[in-house]
Formats: sequence, structure tokens, C-alpha cells
Amino acid sequence: MTEQKINLRFSLLTALILLCAFSRIIPHIPNFSPLGAIGLFGAAHFSKKWQAFLIPIAATWLSDLFINNVIYAQYYPKFTWFYEGFYWQYGSYLLITLTGLGILNKINIPKVLTGTLASTAIFFLVSNFGCWIGSTTYPQNFGGLITCYAAGIPFLKGTLLGDLFYSGVLFGTFALAQYKFPVLRLANFEARN
Repeated sequence: MTEQKINLRFSLLTALILLCAFSRIIPHIPNFSPLGAIGLFGAAHFSKKWQAFLIPIAATWLSDLFINNVIYAQYYPKFTWFYEGFYWQYGSYLLITLTGLGILNKINIPKVLTGTLASTAIFFLVSNFGCWIGSTTYPQNFGGLITCYAAGIPFLKGTLLGDLFYSGVLFGTFALAQYKFPVLRLANFEARN
């Protein structure tokens, strides 16, 4: 019974993450994305830490494959496994998950909000640093870095709104599911390792 309970929980968590990752195909404002939220959600709910990192990154990559090779296929002359500079974004998602593991040891609204704000800050700092380093657009000095961060500020609103919205959807949906179906609960994450 416990194995079946864990499999049901794992399946629902994975399905929610995949659905959110693929919601990126819905028209939205720039940077309004579920990707930070799925890292936090995975960190908070998967019973095994490796799942918290692997499942959100795999969902992100699968949605990237679809977006890059179907929706934006005209911009890529051949099948694209990874877009240029992907490691900065993916690195930020892994840092968000790591942060979530530290912050979300107990799930409550203040901790989810703290994780969400941290997620937004991590993505902004890492992705804009990645945009600046080695760039021909921005001078490779402190002034150029600050200019790059300033250029990213208009996109910060979309990132924050996406993180808030999708964190609310994911954490709220799963909390409701656990309330309605107690079999989805894991007492004190006894299987987490």
C-alpha cells in the first residue's frame, strides 16, 4: 500500500509539473513562466532530492524541445536539442530548486512567498549575468554588467508575476488534492533522502 501511495503521489506531482511546463505554449507576457515555480514545487514535494532536481529540469527540457522545434521552428534551421545559452537558465532553475530545499522544509504561505521571491531574484541575477558575460552588446566591465541588469528590469515584472501565479496554482492545487485525497500525503516526508 505504501509503495502504491508513493507512486500515486509521484505521478500526480510529475503530471502537474509537466502540465505547467507545457503551459508555456499559451500566449503570455514576456517572462511569465512556470519554470521557477516548478523548481520550488519539486523541492517542496518530491520525497527524493534527485527527483526534485531531475523532474522539473526534464519537464523544462521537453517543453523547450516542443517550443523550439514546433512553435519557433522557423527560427531554428535544424532540430534544436538545446538553445544557445540554455545553461544559464537551467543553472538558475537548479539553484531555485536548491533554494527551495532549504526554504520549504515546511510548507506554508510565508515560506512559499519567500521561495517565490528568491526564485525571481535568482533567475534575474543568473540569466542577466549569462546575457552579459562574453557579450558584444555590453562592455565586459562592471558598468556593462549594471547596464545589462538595467536592461533586464522590464522583464522582471513578468518573471515575478509568473512565479507568483504558478506557485499559487501548483502549491494550491496539490494542497487541495491532499485535503480531498489523504492518500497523497506523506507523513513528515519519511521517504525523503
